[in-house]
Amino acid sequence: MTQVLFFAQLREQLDSSGLALELQSPCSVAELQQKLLDDNPQWQPIFANSQVLASVNQTLVDTSAMVQPGDEVAFFPPVTGG
Repeated sequence: MTQVLFFAQLREQLDSSGLALELQSPCSVAELQQKLLDDNPQWQPIFANSQVLASVNQTLVDTSAMVQPGDEVAFFPPVTGG
């Protein structure tokens, strides 16, 4: 199972800390995100923000990165600090 995690404001906005998906084959982060939106159309406004960041197996990636079955994918808002 591929673990999909949501952090910070995304966790609050989606009312979910994560879920498990069964991927049949590798897909890009963008394709995984689209699958999440197809299954949860109410999340569309939240993910419409192009500033949502993603990581695969705890490595920051862009949406073209490939996700293998069994990977951990996390989505989170931009991180700011000072």
